[in-house]
Amino acid sequence: MRRAALFLLSLGLTTGILGGAASRAQDDKPTKSKASKKKERAAAAADLPAVLWRDPGDIAARDLIYGMGGKEHAPAENAQYKFVKEDLNGTSTKFYIEDSQGVQWLLKIGEEAKPETAATHLVWSMGYLTDEDYYLPQIHVTDIPHLKRGNKEIPADGTIASVRLKRQDKGEKKIGNWSWFDNPFVNTRELDGLRVMMALIDNWDLKADNNKIYTEKDMEKRYVASDEGASFGRTGGVSTRSKGNLKGYEEAKFIDRVDVDHVDFVMATRPLPLFAPFELPNYVSRSKLEGVTKHIPRVNAKWIGEQLSRLTTKQVGDAFRSAGFSDEEVEGYTRAVMARIAQLNAL
Repeated sequence: MRRAALFLLSLGLTTGILGGAASRAQDDKPTKSKASKKKERAAAAADLPAVLWRDPGDIAARDLIYGMGGKEHAPAENAQYKFVKEDLNGTSTKFYIEDSQGVQWLLKIGEEAKPETAATHLVWSMGYLTDEDYYLPQIHVTDIPHLKRGNKEIPADGTIASVRLKRQDKGEKKIGNWSWFDNPFVNTRELDGLRVMMALIDNWDLKADNNKIYTEKDMEKRYVASDEGASFGRTGGVSTRSKGNLKGYEEAKFIDRVDVDHVDFVMATRPLPLFAPFELPNYVSRSKLEGVTKHIPRVNAKWIGEQLSRLTTKQVGDAFRSAGFSDEEVEGYTRAVMARIAQLNAL
Protein backbone atom coordinates (compact mmCIF):
# COMPACT_ATOMS: atom_id res chain seq x y z
CA MET A 1 0.00 0.00 0.00
CA ARG A 2 2.79 2.40 0.97
CA ARG A 3 4.69 1.57 -2.25
CA ALA A 4 1.58 2.20 -4.33
CA ALA A 5 1.04 5.57 -2.64
CA LEU A 6 4.67 6.56 -3.20
CA PHE A 7 4.39 5.52 -6.86
CA LEU A 8 1.25 7.64 -7.38
CA LEU A 9 2.85 10.62 -5.62
CA SER A 10 5.94 10.29 -7.83
CA LEU A 11 3.78 10.00 -10.93
CA GLY A 12 1.84 13.13 -9.95
CA LEU A 13 4.99 15.15 -9.34
CA THR A 14 6.48 14.02 -12.64
CA THR A 15 3.29 14.86 -14.52
CA GLY A 16 3.17 18.26 -12.85
CA ILE A 17 6.77 19.01 -13.75
CA LEU A 18 6.31 17.87 -17.33
CA GLY A 19 3.04 19.75 -17.60
CA GLY A 20 4.65 22.91 -16.24
CA ALA A 21 7.54 22.53 -18.63
CA ALA A 22 5.16 22.03 -21.52
CA SER A 23 3.19 25.08 -20.46
CA ARG A 24 6.37 27.18 -20.24
CA ALA A 25 7.46 25.87 -23.61
CA GLN A 26 4.11 26.94 -25.03
CA ASP A 27 4.48 30.37 -23.43
CA ASP A 28 8.03 30.69 -24.73
CA LYS A 29 7.03 30.12 -28.34
CA PRO A 30 8.06 33.22 -30.27
CA THR A 31 5.16 35.46 -31.25
CA LYS A 32 5.16 37.72 -34.26
CA SER A 33 6.14 41.28 -33.45
CA LYS A 34 4.13 44.26 -34.63
CA ALA A 35 6.96 45.09 -37.03
CA SER A 36 6.89 41.62 -38.64
CA LYS A 37 3.10 41.70 -38.93
CA LYS A 38 3.34 45.12 -40.58
CA LYS A 39 5.91 43.78 -43.05
CA GLU A 40 3.63 40.88 -43.90
CA ARG A 41 0.70 43.25 -44.49
CA ALA A 42 2.90 45.50 -46.63
CA ALA A 43 4.05 42.54 -48.74
CA ALA A 44 0.47 41.35 -49.20
CA ALA A 45 -0.57 44.86 -50.29
CA ALA A 46 2.30 45.36 -52.75
CA ASP A 47 0.09 45.06 -55.83
CA LEU A 48 -2.84 47.11 -54.52
CA PRO A 49 -3.51 50.46 -56.21
CA ALA A 50 -2.04 53.47 -54.38
CA VAL A 51 -4.36 56.40 -53.67
CA LEU A 52 -3.47 59.90 -52.43
CA TRP A 53 -6.30 62.03 -53.83
CA ARG A 54 -9.82 61.62 -55.17
CA ASP A 55 -11.73 64.14 -57.23
CA PRO A 56 -13.68 66.13 -54.61
CA GLY A 57 -16.48 66.95 -57.05
CA ASP A 58 -18.47 70.01 -56.00
CA ILE A 59 -16.02 71.60 -53.57
CA ALA A 60 -18.49 74.32 -52.56
CA ALA A 61 -20.80 71.58 -51.24
CA ARG A 62 -18.21 69.89 -48.98
CA ASP A 63 -18.96 69.87 -45.26
CA LEU A 64 -15.93 71.23 -43.37
CA ILE A 65 -17.67 70.95 -40.01
CA TYR A 66 -17.33 67.16 -40.07
CA GLY A 67 -14.53 66.51 -42.57
CA MET A 68 -13.75 63.15 -44.14
CA GLY A 69 -15.74 61.04 -41.68
CA GLY A 70 -18.90 63.07 -42.14
CA LYS A 71 -21.65 63.50 -39.62
CA GLU A 72 -22.41 59.77 -39.67
CA HIS A 73 -19.00 58.91 -38.18
CA ALA A 74 -18.94 61.76 -35.65
CA PRO A 75 -18.85 60.92 -31.92
CA ALA A 76 -22.36 60.35 -30.63
CA GLU A 77 -23.79 62.93 -28.25
CA ASN A 78 -23.55 61.90 -24.60
CA ALA A 79 -21.51 58.84 -25.56
CA GLN A 80 -19.81 56.92 -22.77
CA TYR A 81 -16.09 56.18 -23.15
CA LYS A 82 -13.69 53.82 -21.42
CA PHE A 83 -9.89 53.68 -21.51
CA VAL A 84 -8.29 50.98 -23.71
CA LYS A 85 -4.53 51.59 -23.88
CA GLU A 86 -1.91 54.33 -23.98
CA ASP A 87 -0.15 55.45 -27.19
CA LEU A 88 3.41 56.68 -26.66
CA ASN A 89 4.11 57.70 -30.25
CA GLY A 90 4.89 61.38 -30.85
CA THR A 91 5.01 63.98 -28.08
CA SER A 92 1.34 64.68 -27.29
CA THR A 93 -0.59 62.79 -24.62
CA LYS A 94 -2.62 60.15 -26.47
CA PHE A 95 -4.55 57.02 -25.62
CA TYR A 96 -7.17 54.78 -27.18
CA ILE A 97 -10.72 54.80 -25.89
CA GLU A 98 -13.87 52.87 -26.81
CA ASP A 99 -17.40 54.19 -26.84
CA SER A 100 -20.59 52.36 -25.88
CA GLN A 101 -21.14 51.38 -29.54
CA GLY A 102 -17.80 49.56 -29.66
CA VAL A 103 -16.09 52.22 -31.81
CA GLN A 104 -12.48 52.93 -30.90
CA TRP A 105 -10.94 56.40 -30.98
CA LEU A 106 -7.44 57.76 -30.52
CA LEU A 107 -7.77 60.66 -28.11
CA LYS A 108 -5.18 63.45 -28.19
CA ILE A 109 -4.77 66.14 -25.53
CA GLY A 110 -2.84 69.38 -25.78
CA GLU A 111 -2.09 72.25 -28.12
CA GLU A 112 -2.42 70.13 -31.28
CA ALA A 113 -6.07 69.15 -30.75
CA LYS A 114 -7.58 72.27 -32.34
CA PRO A 115 -5.19 72.95 -35.25
CA GLU A 116 -5.09 69.28 -36.24
CA THR A 117 -8.86 69.07 -36.55
CA ALA A 118 -9.04 72.26 -38.63
CA ALA A 119 -6.11 71.15 -40.80
CA THR A 120 -7.52 67.72 -41.68
CA HIS A 121 -10.91 69.19 -42.58
CA LEU A 122 -9.34 71.81 -44.84
CA VAL A 123 -6.95 69.36 -46.52
CA TRP A 124 -9.79 66.85 -47.04
CA SER A 125 -11.87 69.54 -48.78
CA MET A 126 -9.37 69.43 -51.65
CA GLY A 127 -9.86 65.69 -52.23
CA TYR A 128 -6.92 64.38 -50.16
CA LEU A 129 -7.30 61.35 -47.92
CA THR A 130 -7.04 62.32 -44.26
CA ASP A 131 -7.75 60.97 -40.82
CA GLU A 132 -11.32 61.17 -39.54
CA ASP A 133 -10.68 63.81 -36.87
CA TYR A 134 -13.25 65.39 -34.58
CA TYR A 135 -12.89 67.94 -31.80
CA LEU A 136 -14.77 67.81 -28.51
CA PRO A 137 -14.64 70.63 -25.94
CA GLN A 138 -15.06 68.05 -23.17
CA ILE A 139 -15.19 64.29 -22.76
CA HIS A 140 -15.50 61.87 -19.85
CA VAL A 141 -13.46 58.67 -19.86
CA THR A 142 -13.65 55.91 -17.25
CA ASP A 143 -10.99 53.48 -16.04
CA ILE A 144 -7.99 55.69 -16.84
CA PRO A 145 -4.92 54.20 -15.12
CA HIS A 146 -1.73 56.02 -14.17
CA LEU A 147 -0.19 56.94 -17.52
CA LYS A 148 3.48 57.10 -18.46
CA ARG A 149 2.99 60.72 -19.50
CA GLY A 150 0.32 63.41 -19.33
CA ASN A 151 -1.21 62.55 -15.95
CA LYS A 152 -1.28 66.21 -14.94
CA GLU A 153 -3.55 66.96 -17.90
CA ILE A 154 -6.18 64.47 -16.77
CA PRO A 155 -8.49 65.32 -13.82
CA ALA A 156 -9.11 62.61 -11.28
CA ASP A 157 -12.75 62.23 -12.36
CA GLY A 158 -11.77 61.53 -15.98
CA THR A 159 -13.40 64.65 -17.41
CA ILE A 160 -10.96 66.01 -19.99
CA ALA A 161 -11.22 69.34 -21.79
CA SER A 162 -10.31 70.15 -25.41
CA VAL A 163 -9.58 66.85 -27.13
CA ARG A 164 -9.18 65.55 -30.66
CA LEU A 165 -10.73 62.18 -31.44
CA LYS A 166 -9.43 60.17 -34.40
CA ARG A 167 -11.86 57.44 -35.41
CA GLN A 168 -10.34 53.97 -35.81
CA ASP A 169 -11.69 52.07 -38.82
CA LYS A 170 -11.73 48.30 -38.26
CA GLY A 171 -11.25 47.72 -41.99
CA GLU A 172 -8.15 49.90 -42.11
CA LYS A 173 -4.67 48.58 -41.27
CA LYS A 174 -1.45 50.57 -41.14
CA ILE A 175 1.30 48.99 -43.23
CA GLY A 176 4.02 51.64 -43.12
CA ASN A 177 5.10 55.24 -43.60
CA TRP A 178 5.92 57.21 -46.71
CA SER A 179 8.41 59.95 -47.57
CA TRP A 180 7.66 63.19 -49.36
CA PHE A 181 10.66 62.47 -51.58
CA ASP A 182 10.06 58.77 -52.34
CA ASN A 183 6.50 57.68 -53.09
CA PRO A 184 4.37 56.63 -56.09
CA PHE A 185 3.14 60.20 -56.70
CA VAL A 186 6.41 62.12 -57.12
CA ASN A 187 6.17 64.75 -59.89
CA THR A 188 2.38 64.55 -60.03
CA ARG A 189 0.04 67.51 -59.81
CA GLU A 190 -1.75 65.93 -56.85
CA LEU A 191 1.35 65.48 -54.68
CA ASP A 192 2.54 68.99 -55.53
CA GLY A 193 -0.88 70.27 -54.50
CA LEU A 194 -0.54 68.52 -51.14
CA ARG A 195 2.90 70.07 -50.69
CA VAL A 196 1.31 73.49 -51.21
CA MET A 197 -1.41 72.59 -48.69
CA MET A 198 1.26 71.89 -46.07
CA ALA A 199 2.63 75.40 -46.67
CA LEU A 200 -0.86 76.86 -46.61
CA ILE A 201 -1.57 75.45 -43.15
CA ASP A 202 2.03 76.04 -41.97
CA ASN A 203 2.52 72.41 -40.95
CA TRP A 204 6.19 72.37 -39.89
CA ASP A 205 6.32 68.74 -38.68
CA LEU A 206 6.67 67.00 -42.05
CA LYS A 207 8.73 63.97 -41.04
CA ALA A 208 7.95 60.61 -42.64
CA ASP A 209 6.73 59.19 -39.32
CA ASN A 210 3.69 61.44 -39.69
CA ASN A 211 2.85 60.08 -43.16
CA LYS A 212 0.88 56.84 -42.95
CA ILE A 213 0.10 54.12 -45.47
CA TYR A 214 -3.10 52.18 -44.75
CA THR A 215 -4.76 49.28 -46.50
CA GLU A 216 -8.48 49.77 -46.87
CA LYS A 217 -10.23 46.37 -46.70
CA ASP A 218 -7.46 44.90 -48.88
CA MET A 219 -8.68 46.96 -51.84
CA GLU A 220 -6.20 49.86 -51.99
CA LYS A 221 -3.25 51.52 -50.28
CA ARG A 222 -4.21 54.88 -48.83
CA TYR A 223 -1.43 57.48 -48.52
CA VAL A 224 -2.30 59.95 -45.76
CA ALA A 225 -0.48 63.03 -44.48
CA SER A 226 -1.46 62.31 -40.90
CA ASP A 227 -0.79 64.07 -37.57
CA GLU A 228 -1.16 67.64 -38.84
CA GLY A 229 -1.28 69.20 -35.38
CA ALA A 230 1.83 71.34 -35.84
CA SER A 231 -0.18 73.75 -37.98
CA PHE A 232 -1.75 77.21 -38.07
CA GLY A 233 1.05 78.94 -36.22
CA ARG A 234 4.50 79.98 -37.33
CA THR A 235 7.16 77.72 -38.83
CA GLY A 236 10.72 78.01 -37.52
CA GLY A 237 13.22 76.64 -35.04
CA VAL A 238 12.36 75.32 -31.60
CA SER A 239 12.25 78.78 -30.04
CA THR A 240 10.15 80.49 -32.73
CA ARG A 241 7.68 77.97 -34.17
CA SER A 242 4.16 77.53 -32.83
CA LYS A 243 0.92 75.57 -33.20
CA GLY A 244 -2.59 76.98 -33.32
CA ASN A 245 -1.33 80.52 -32.80
CA LEU A 246 -3.39 83.03 -34.78
CA LYS A 247 -0.99 85.95 -34.42
CA GLY A 248 1.94 83.80 -35.56
CA TYR A 249 -0.03 82.53 -38.54
CA GLU A 250 -1.20 86.00 -39.58
CA GLU A 251 2.31 87.40 -39.44
CA ALA A 252 4.01 84.45 -41.20
CA LYS A 253 5.14 84.90 -44.79
CA PHE A 254 3.58 82.41 -47.23
CA ILE A 255 5.37 82.61 -50.58
CA ASP A 256 9.14 82.89 -50.50
CA ARG A 257 10.15 83.12 -54.16
CA VAL A 258 8.58 82.85 -57.61
CA ASP A 259 10.33 82.37 -60.94
CA VAL A 260 9.05 81.60 -64.41
CA ASP A 261 8.35 77.91 -63.75
CA HIS A 262 8.56 77.27 -60.00
CA VAL A 263 7.43 78.54 -56.60
CA ASP A 264 9.14 78.25 -53.21
CA PHE A 265 6.94 78.48 -50.13
CA VAL A 266 8.20 79.41 -46.69
CA MET A 267 9.01 76.42 -44.48
CA ALA A 268 11.51 76.80 -41.65
CA THR A 269 11.88 73.81 -39.34
CA ARG A 270 15.59 73.33 -38.64
CA PRO A 271 17.37 74.51 -35.46
CA LEU A 272 19.41 77.69 -35.54
CA PRO A 273 22.93 77.09 -36.98
CA LEU A 274 24.33 78.02 -33.57
CA PHE A 275 22.91 74.75 -32.17
CA ALA A 276 23.55 72.59 -35.24
CA PRO A 277 26.77 71.00 -33.90
CA PHE A 278 24.87 69.76 -30.84
CA GLU A 279 22.03 68.12 -32.80
CA LEU A 280 23.53 67.45 -36.22
CA PRO A 281 21.22 64.54 -37.28
CA ASN A 282 18.12 66.61 -36.47
CA TYR A 283 19.59 69.63 -38.24
CA VAL A 284 20.28 67.61 -41.39
CA SER A 285 16.86 65.91 -41.49
CA ARG A 286 15.00 69.14 -40.75
CA SER A 287 16.97 70.94 -43.45
CA LYS A 288 15.87 68.32 -45.96
CA LEU A 289 12.23 68.62 -44.87
CA GLU A 290 12.25 72.31 -45.72
CA GLY A 291 12.51 71.12 -49.33
CA VAL A 292 8.97 69.72 -49.19
CA THR A 293 7.55 73.15 -50.04
CA LYS A 294 10.35 74.25 -52.38
CA HIS A 295 10.66 74.16 -56.19
CA ILE A 296 7.00 73.37 -56.84
CA PRO A 297 5.92 73.74 -60.47
CA ARG A 298 4.07 77.01 -60.78
CA VAL A 299 1.29 75.44 -62.83
CA ASN A 300 0.60 72.89 -60.07
CA ALA A 301 0.62 75.53 -57.33
CA LYS A 302 -1.87 77.53 -59.37
CA TRP A 303 -4.02 74.41 -59.86
CA ILE A 304 -4.47 73.86 -56.12
CA GLY A 305 -5.09 77.59 -55.73
CA GLU A 306 -7.94 77.37 -58.22
CA GLN A 307 -9.33 74.39 -56.33
CA LEU A 308 -9.14 76.29 -53.04
CA SER A 309 -10.86 79.33 -54.58
CA ARG A 310 -14.02 77.23 -54.92
CA LEU A 311 -14.38 77.16 -51.12
CA THR A 312 -16.73 79.71 -49.64
CA THR A 313 -15.73 81.96 -46.78
CA LYS A 314 -18.20 80.08 -44.59
CA GLN A 315 -16.63 76.72 -45.43
CA VAL A 316 -13.16 77.94 -44.45
CA GLY A 317 -14.60 79.32 -41.23
CA ASP A 318 -16.37 76.01 -40.56
CA ALA A 319 -13.01 74.19 -40.51
CA PHE A 320 -12.00 76.35 -37.54
CA ARG A 321 -15.43 76.34 -35.89
CA SER A 322 -15.36 72.54 -35.93
CA ALA A 323 -12.05 72.69 -34.06
CA GLY A 324 -13.29 74.75 -31.12
CA PHE A 325 -11.60 78.06 -31.95
CA SER A 326 -13.23 81.23 -30.61
CA ASP A 327 -15.32 83.48 -32.87
CA GLU A 328 -12.45 85.96 -33.02
CA GLU A 329 -9.99 83.22 -33.98
CA VAL A 330 -12.36 81.81 -36.60
CA GLU A 331 -12.66 85.24 -38.20
CA GLY A 332 -8.90 85.84 -38.11
CA TYR A 333 -7.95 82.42 -39.48
CA THR A 334 -10.58 82.65 -42.22
CA ARG A 335 -9.27 86.01 -43.33
CA ALA A 336 -5.65 84.79 -43.32
CA VAL A 337 -6.42 81.58 -45.25
CA MET A 338 -8.45 83.45 -47.86
CA ALA A 339 -5.54 85.89 -48.30
CA ARG A 340 -3.17 82.98 -48.96
CA ILE A 341 -5.59 81.49 -51.49
CA ALA A 342 -5.64 84.83 -53.26
CA GLN A 343 -1.82 84.77 -53.42
CA LEU A 344 -1.91 81.36 -55.08
CA ASN A 345 -4.39 82.54 -57.67
CA ALA A 346 -2.24 85.57 -58.44
CA LEU A 347 0.71 83.39 -59.51
